[in-house]
Amino acid sequence: MHIREFGDFQTPINLVERVLRSLLRSGERWARVLEPTCGRGNFIQGIMSCNLLPKEIIGIEIQDRYLAEARAIPPPPESSISIVKGNVFTIDLQRELRWHRKGPLLVIGNPPWVTNSEIGALEGTNLPQKSNFKGLRGIEAITGQSNFDIAEYIWIKLISELTAERATIALLCKTSVARNVLQYASNAGIDISDATIRLIDAKKWFGASVSACLFTLRTGHSSPSYQAEVFDSLEATSPVKTIGFANGLPVSDIDLYNKVSYIEGVSPFEWRQGIKHDAASVMELVRKEGRWRNSLGEELYIEEEFIYPLVKGSDIRSYDESTRWNRGVIVTQREVGADTMFLKKRAPRLWAYLSAHKQIFDSRKSSVYRNKPPFSIFGVGKYSFADYKVVISGLHKEPMFLAVGPVNGKPLFCDDTCYLLPCRTAVQSATIAALLNHPLCRRFIESIAFKDNKRPITKRVLMRIDLKKIVESISISEVREAIANSLLIMGHREGCTYTPPIDLTSVLELDKRPAQGALFDL
Repeated sequence: MHIREFGDFQTPINLVERVLRSLLRSGERWARVLEPTCGRGNFIQGIMSCNLLPKEIIGIEIQDRYLAEARAIPPPPESSISIVKGNVFTIDLQRELRWHRKGPLLVIGNPPWVTNSEIGALEGTNLPQKSNFKGLRGIEAITGQSNFDIAEYIWIKLISELTAERATIALLCKTSVARNVLQYASNAGIDISDATIRLIDAKKWFGASVSACLFTLRTGHSSPSYQAEVFDSLEATSPVKTIGFANGLPVSDIDLYNKVSYIEGVSPFEWRQGIKHDAASVMELVRKEGRWRNSLGEELYIEEEFIYPLVKGSDIRSYDESTRWNRGVIVTQREVGADTMFLKKRAPRLWAYLSAHKQIFDSRKSSVYRNKPPFSIFGVGKYSFADYKVVISGLHKEPMFLAVGPVNGKPLFCDDTCYLLPCRTAVQSATIAALLNHPLCRRFIESIAFKDNKRPITKRVLMRIDLKKIVESISISEVREAIANSLLIMGHREGCTYTPPIDLTSVLELDKRPAQGALFDL
């Protein structure tokens, strides 16, 4: 058994006291308290020393090493404490907990901060029964969206089973968990209300580099609400913003969204994720002194035909001529699942190089490579080989769209931290990038993207941007300079002239010899 399997962050007493003070400021009091993963009982200890004074406390704990400590906590006068040994995943919270008192219920605590995939990697068993409780499609599950925090599952169990209790639930968790719970409740029509997110410093309290909070809500009230006010601390009295949903889609700042929501729609293009190989030490190369080298320090003598220029998400903000020429990626397939055995004859030096590193490919854990040809990659298709693209890093908090063209006659690839739009011409890519970088679009992204996510910019965010609505809302003069700069970066140094107004249809239909009346004439 591995301690990390249980997401073992015991809550410091000082943080417990601050959480309880924050809850008590509401003026509410609760006759009953439930801690679903109580550990050694720090929250129960804190409740004993504050002004909450419940009549009955039940704690649930699975680990023997904590049970004795929690059971040793003396109850206050006229109160009872019961520590149940059990697994919160399997206990029916409505039917199996034996309450001896009645009255308002507070659920409080700090459930595990690990994901199901992390527990699986540790060969742990502290997992809920497997089920597709989010209703994901197969490809979503394969590409990682089926991964979830154990705390999220516990939250969903609590709001589902304690609706009749009209409980107040207040748990420490990642902010991403809080948002996912709101989304789940909204989709499932579970009655919750009065949600708040109060940010805490997870690095200070737990040494964890994640965005975390005290997430509080009520269950079983007649007027459900799936919004949450966000406070920047446990002590703050005024929210900094309100998060929620619009047409079933998440919104990170409702007030800002209401000002720019008119460009909400569906992207006329499909955004794609960049190339995925999970073997960077072998597949990603850097050119030094005219030779390709990998991060293992090896100098490569392989067929250039299969090396393509590469831009990584970390390059986009500083993309220039040196970036274009000095980074490369090996591309073994033109589409997912394509046969790779032809490389053995057509590129024998490449085949020998890849075969020498077969162990690295065989150790890749993602199921996308399972039962696929040797040295397979993912996130590749006809779109990958478009000469012109618009690319964006998914990892940066502030979005920046970059128009790119071919390098030394080859299409530029981006890594899987990026998203891309394939374009037909330099003009098309420069125009689209300029529209997406316009302040109107950036404010819209700010209103729907969550900056504290590991990947703030996702395909789902990008597909909500209706370029046509941006075009209808701005003038050509607002993007003229940005378009010209993009064309210069791509090597079109002769510049261009403009024929307003912007017509999105013309942009979409441009070929390499723009028709009369098109957006530009190079």
